[in-house]
Amino acid sequence: QRANRFRLFTHDDGYVVLEAGSESLMGNVARQKLDDEQLVAPISETESWVREGSEAAVKRTLYEAGYPVVDDRELDTGDPVEVDLTTDLREYQRDWVERFREQRSGVLVGPSGSGKTVTAIGILAAIGGETLILVPSRELAGQWRAELLAHTSLDESQIGEYHGGQKEIRPITIATYRTAGMDRHRSLFDSRGWGLVVYDEVHHIPAEIYRRSATLQTKHRLGLSATPVREDDREAEIFTLIGPPIGTDWSRLFEAGYVQEPEVRIRYLPWDDDLARNEWASAEGRDRHRVAAENPAKVAETRRLLDAHPDASALVFVDWLDQGEAIAEALDAPFVSGEMPHHRRDRVFESFREGDLRTVVVSRVGDEGIDLPNAELAIVASGLGGSRRQGAQR
Repeated sequence: QRANRFRLFTHDDGYVVLEAGSESLMGNVARQKLDDEQLVAPISETESWVREGSEAAVKRTLYEAGYPVVDDRELDTGDPVEVDLTTDLREYQRDWVERFREQRSGVLVGPSGSGKTVTAIGILAAIGGETLILVPSRELAGQWRAELLAHTSLDESQIGEYHGGQKEIRPITIATYRTAGMDRHRSLFDSRGWGLVVYDEVHHIPAEIYRRSATLQTKHRLGLSATPVREDDREAEIFTLIGPPIGTDWSRLFEAGYVQEPEVRIRYLPWDDDLARNEWASAEGRDRHRVAAENPAKVAETRRLLDAHPDASALVFVDWLDQGEAIAEALDAPFVSGEMPHHRRDRVFESFREGDLRTVVVSRVGDEGIDLPNAELAIVASGLGGSRRQGAQR
């Protein structure tokens, strides 16, 4: 009942106006919740002049008050880009595309493997404007480039990457959140007329370094996430900053065979080292969790599980670097962590995809966005403990 009671639109003179459905809503809600940093001055009993650059704050504040804002501003559509989709979309993916085109903003919520990236590429082709794709890491930037080339008529010259490794602005630009949010690069992205901004792994948006990117104002804003939940309970901000959720019935994806429903088993391991047990008994809080997570018995158990699945391509997830190095050494397997150079990470993951490597030990850098569809077995040797996002992503 509270939806559509507030609207943002562009005045004939170029500034943005907040319009309320009644005088009471403007006076008792908007002008009570918003201050001079968001509203310049009243225009009428139901309209207020919005300060430039504060549109996202207005939308977030009113959403938190229980009033989602309709955004009807005349925003950039970007220069046109000729893009043809060369892949056939599944029925539910076509539905996602149509729903997004009607809404012009939203977050695709679907399990890993449901084809959110390909759907986003379908949306990009349908809109046909210059596009900025924001990702958490350089690995994901490389994966997006490969997916764009595989599923569209785009060629290499039309796709640019903008991050610590290279800096190219092209009609389709893939940038990391961190680089796009830096002050020295920010004006470059702000000044461009993007027709579509894609926020991959959008559950990060409420974090400060990522949040700066959400103020990029464009006619079409698309978020992607399998896990739009946060342990700080700020997931509402994902939808206020980007747009409402767009999803489908996950059980249908499992039944149709598009996504594998994992079988999960939990194994409890006793201490086989009195020194480690005593260290755990004397530790407190977070340190106690870490000592338990690094139980030396996990090294032998990991080897035993891998021996029980001799033909499976396996990922071993860890949260602690020392543990990861110990397990990797015992298995004679590579350990991918933030300390490994990007070019070496790329080679390891490519060898795993091609089947040359059967086992890879991965730190938190593999928690999300790494596309390894041939993985058949995951061993979680240690984790954050209680993190819904990390559990679902892994």
